[in-house]
Amino acid sequence: MQITIQKTPASRLSEVDFDNLAFGRSFADHMLVAEYADGAWKSVQIQPYGPLSYQPAMMSIHYGQSIFEGMKAYRSKKGEVLVFRPEENMKRFNKSALRMCMPEVPEEIFLGGLKQLIQLDNAWVPEKEGCSLYIRPFMFATDEYVGVSPSTTYKFIIFLCPVGSYYSKPLRVRVETEFIRAAKGGVGFAKNAGNYGGSLYPTIEANKAGYDQIIWTDAATHQFVEEAGTMNLMFIINGALVTAPTGDTILDGVTRKSVIQIAKDWGVEVQERLLSVKELVEGISSGAVTEAFGAGTAAVIAPIQTIGFEGKDYELPARKESDFSAKVFTEISQIRLGEIADTRGWIYKI
Repeated sequence: MQITIQKTPASRLSEVDFDNLAFGRSFADHMLVAEYADGAWKSVQIQPYGPLSYQPAMMSIHYGQSIFEGMKAYRSKKGEVLVFRPEENMKRFNKSALRMCMPEVPEEIFLGGLKQLIQLDNAWVPEKEGCSLYIRPFMFATDEYVGVSPSTTYKFIIFLCPVGSYYSKPLRVRVETEFIRAAKGGVGFAKNAGNYGGSLYPTIEANKAGYDQIIWTDAATHQFVEEAGTMNLMFIINGALVTAPTGDTILDGVTRKSVIQIAKDWGVEVQERLLSVKELVEGISSGAVTEAFGAGTAAVIAPIQTIGFEGKDYELPARKESDFSAKVFTEISQIRLGEIADTRGWIYKI
């Protein structure tokens, strides 16, 4: 598919302080834009990053047909630009699209367009250690119609953000036992905007109480651990890696599946199973739970220091370089930066 390119007349690159990057606040010069109408994708182009103009009746505003993905590109010491497992993000994006009655985006637009976009904005990929280029593909309904039905037209866009670290310190999280993120039969496995909108209020309430994020529990009983904010949750319990199984309510995280694969390759026992809050807090108290961490694109590996439950804080051991979470973070970092061989085929070169 032909992708037309309209270059910006004036780059904004000089306006960015690459030594002090906030997450998601700076945006590269260009964006990929594709339109879907009459049952086909058309008008695929790369154009200057800028505002979009729509009517107040645009359906995505009213009925929530809006999905997104997140991935990262890194600059290796050789100067190459490497993207970590974008094929998996494309698969998950299209899985979300099907659940939300939206059209799938073909590889030639998703990956082909992404490659051309990053090639054009190559200078926006940070060189500083710990920084990367965050990639945000998203799609939304564009019909101008106030009626509850799937839209017939859509827009797919990819924009780019040079970013620093998402979390700068070990996290304090609180177990949520009142509000829910997702329920069986719902859309918890899809990266749709509504999932995140619904999470804001309970997260802010946890922030007010001194916690960085919340641990979501199952909707039916609030007894079992599911996710933490923007991340999949993982624990080391009696030497085994334990994480909730994917399903209707759990996002099939790309970082999650990468951690699981590395653990298996290292001979670490992996248990994808239900973990009760009771087992978790008792395990922390007894010393059976030695590590807790989140895994996700934005944070990559985020160690958890404190878990709050029913008014009591349970403290995890201080993180050590020998911990599984520290070693797996190093492994993923070295793969994505091209510092060790990519034996699993996870790197997409731009």
